[in-house]
Amino acid sequence: QVQLVESGGGLVQPGGSLRLSCAASGSIFSIGAMGWYRQVPGNQRELVATITRGGTTHYADSVKGRFTISRDNAKNTVYLQMNSLKPEDTAAFYCNADVYDRSYRLYNVWGQGTQVTVSS
Repeated sequence: QVQLVESGGGLVQPGGSLRLSCAASGSIFSIGAMGWYRQVPGNQRELVATITRGGTTHYADSVKGRFTISRDNAKNTVYLQMNSLKPEDTAAFYCNADVYDRSYRLYNVWGQGTQVTVSS
């Protein structure tokens, strides 16, 4: 069983910053691509940023230049540094990862989500 646990969400004023963390735990052999997605009630979940195990990143156009995704492979953790936050960034943020367990089975795993609210 593999789990992803997010942390770091909260309420922040426009122009402020937050750092999200997502730690994987369980019977893990290796983790491939990891990413962050967000969802507003009534809308589809959308990609925010992804990062490969080797560090190649990809961002949604709406967050380029403001958000930075990074990971620590030794800690099985992915981060999302969010700067210059805007009210339209308000959403539930979800972590996602491709995880190989110790039996070499591949799972695509989602975290439970963490709320980010940008408001004055």
